[in-house]
Formats: sequence, C-alpha cells, structure tokens
Amino acid sequence: MKERELSENEVSDFGQREESHFFDNKSSAISGKGVQKIAVAFANADGGEFVVGIKDAKEEPNPAARWDGAQAVEDLNFVFQNLLQTSPQVPHQVEILRRGDRTVAARVYVEKSESVHRTSAGIVYVRRGAQSLPVTSHDEIQALSYAKGESSYEDTIVSCATAEDIFETDEMRSFLNDYSPASDPIDFTINQNLVDRRSYDPRTAGVLLFSDNPVPLLPRRCGIKISRYETDLETPEREHLKDQHTIEGPLYRQIHIAAGTITNMMEAVRVMGPAGLVAAKYPPETIWEILVNAVIHRDYSISDDIHVLIYNNRIEIISPGRLPGYVTVENILDSRFSRKSKIVRTLNKYKNAPNRDMGEGLNTAFQRMEEFRLEAPRISERNNSVSVVIPHTPLASPQERVMEFLEHNKTIKNRQGREITGIKSENSMKRVFYDLRDKNMIEPVYSANGRRIVAWKKCDERR
Repeated sequence: MKERELSENEVSDFGQREESHFFDNKSSAISGKGVQKIAVAFANADGGEFVVGIKDAKEEPNPAARWDGAQAVEDLNFVFQNLLQTSPQVPHQVEILRRGDRTVAARVYVEKSESVHRTSAGIVYVRRGAQSLPVTSHDEIQALSYAKGESSYEDTIVSCATAEDIFETDEMRSFLNDYSPASDPIDFTINQNLVDRRSYDPRTAGVLLFSDNPVPLLPRRCGIKISRYETDLETPEREHLKDQHTIEGPLYRQIHIAAGTITNMMEAVRVMGPAGLVAAKYPPETIWEILVNAVIHRDYSISDDIHVLIYNNRIEIISPGRLPGYVTVENILDSRFSRKSKIVRTLNKYKNAPNRDMGEGLNTAFQRMEEFRLEAPRISERNNSVSVVIPHTPLASPQERVMEFLEHNKTIKNRQGREITGIKSENSMKRVFYDLRDKNMIEPVYSANGRRIVAWKKCDERR
C-alpha cells in the first residue's frame, strides 16, 4: 500500500474537486455499506476513484474545510475490509494520503471490471454522472452483464513498445504538468493500469494516450481522416473530393487538431439560404461532442481510421466498431457504458478534459442542433461501424422555407427549393409547391412559350 505526503495546495485541490462520473469523496465517518456501494458502482461502470477522508459539498460547503482525515491508518481498516467483501471482489488499489498534521485519508482506485459486482447485501450499483445508483430489475442486471462480457482491446500489451514510449514523451510531460496531485509517469500509469504492473510493458490504451506517435507501435490504424467533398450527393464521386487530411498522434492532440481542421474546412462551405448562398453554420458543440464520442468509443481492434466526411449539406462522422453490448441506436442517449474505460477515464483527467460532461455529450449535441433550428443528428449502425450524420437541414417545414426564400427573392426554382429544404426528389418538391399553390400563396412562372412551369413566385397580393 503506497503512501503520499500531500502539500497544502494538493489538499486544497482535493477539497475543490467536484464529484463526477469518475470521482467521489466521503468523510471518514462513511459506513462500510457506503464504501461497498461506491466501489461496486465504479467497477460496474467505467472505473474511477474515491477518497475516504474528505467531506462532500453537502456535508461541508467550504472547500477549505472539507479535509476530514483519520488519526491513523488503522482507523481506515474498515475501508479495506469492506472492499474485500464485495462479490466478486472489485479490482482496486489503495493509496494513503497523509497531511502535514499527520491525519490520513484513503484514496481508492477502482478498475472497470468484466464482471457484475454486488455489495455483501447482494445489491448491484452503477455509476451514472455523480451518483451511485442501484440496478434493481433482472433485465437491467442482465443487460449490464452482457455489456461487460467482452474484454477490451485497450488492455492488450503492445509487444513492440517499451515503457519509455509513454513515460518519456512530450504528451506525458504536458499532461502531468497540469495534473494534481503531482505524480511521476511511472506512478500515474501504474495507478491507472496503463502498463503491466510487473513488467511495465505498455498497454494499448497507454500507447494511444501518451505516445507522441502511436502509429509505428500499433498494428492497427488509429487516426482521424477528414475529407471534403464538394457535393451533396449521397454517394460522391472521386472528382468531388477536394481536400483531405489525416490526423495522427496521442488521442488528446488528435481531438483538438481534428476539430480545428474541420472548422477550417467548413469556412469554404456555402449553403442556399433565404437570401442566397451563405456560410454553413453548425453548432460547434455538436461537432465537438460527436467527434470526441467517436474517438473515445471507437473499437481500436479494427484497423481503420475515424472518417469525417464534409459535404455541402452535411457532415458525417464514421467510427469503427459497432455499439457496445446492449447499447442501441434507440437508447444511445440514455446509455452510459463504454468499451474503452481507461481511455475515457484518463482523457477526463486532462485539465481541459474533452469529455468533461461525461455521459451528456450526445445529449448536448442534439440540444445545440435544436437551438440552431437544424434537424437532429442521425445515428445508424452498419456492419462494423457507427455513423452520425449532422445535417444542415432547417427544422422549419418545406413550405415555411419556400415562403421565407420568397421574402428575399422574386422567384424560386425546383432546384433551389430542394437545396433549402433538404428534399432529394424533384417530384416531392413539386408537391410542396402545389400545396402552396392550392393555398393561394404562390403561383407558377411559365416559360416563354407558356407550356411549362420554370419557377414559382408569391401570389400577387393586389388581386
């Protein structure tokens, strides 16, 4: 059992740290049942850590007064004993935190497990956000068991990599420079199980997160490829491809570089609006959250990059691998399980964590689209990938879009109508025009010989 002497700054950091999907703290007066509840909840979700000896915000509003250490390590024996009473025993490590006044707290690291864990009373808990919630129905427990049934590729050892490939990198130095409490690379990676604890051989998760260049070390492709197609066709031709970038490197850096690249590419995209061609505007949070979701939840055992396809009327992000366990397209906004717990948890430890609002990212993406008055993203599962399409299609009805366009333009053609409404079929667009005609809102514009309709205009209000 390791011990760590905390500085007063580090004590203050712990007191100010907010409870989350990956972190909890409790006073030293917590019951044994409470210890088991938190440990089981973390093991059944994505893993995490909790400290016994720091009061939570409900018990003590003042962060500076939250330290509640025990007088001696022996006073924390009940924590260790109750961890052993979970069934099966939760995978964990304990670190003793010692303050200058010699009081102590127990910091418990819990790994996500492939088993469904229960307290000694037989209760199953799971971590959701900052809560440890009971799983009571047979179907929910069975679904949890199914979701945890597969081992994760992130845990495999990378045979051609050495400890130095993640210990001595710019990414590791940059990360630890902002990390509290102060840690050295070896302690951090061992505590997070990013290396084999005996041989120090890196796991795939460690290489993906902290190698400055993971590609030569891993046998599978693991980058992000961004392509710009100058078309709105469902199946573009090679001639439509105008620009392409491949982003590689540690995952945190991949996310930020890819987001910037997408933003730069989007500056050249124009869409038809009521006043003519305008710059395509998507909610930045939507693109960010869906991109982050693809990086942290993709299946890295599949040798393929994440593909970001930018079209004139949509962005499509394709992530290798199917949805994990019981997660479906229908329940994905309510599900909180990932196949990459080490990657998810470690990225959450960055100072500016890309997945800070763990479990709420996709919900945020959908909400922002509604606020921008755009249709919701479309999620689909293919043979071995998940696709999320972010359409630039207004929420307004096609009829409303046509009338809005005619507020700024004298006439509207079928092609223009399809561009502003997202309707693909020429005949379907005609039906929209006919509906507005029958309501005496628009009238046809005929060709010079008067034989065919070439456009539509607003009805003459003087008649």
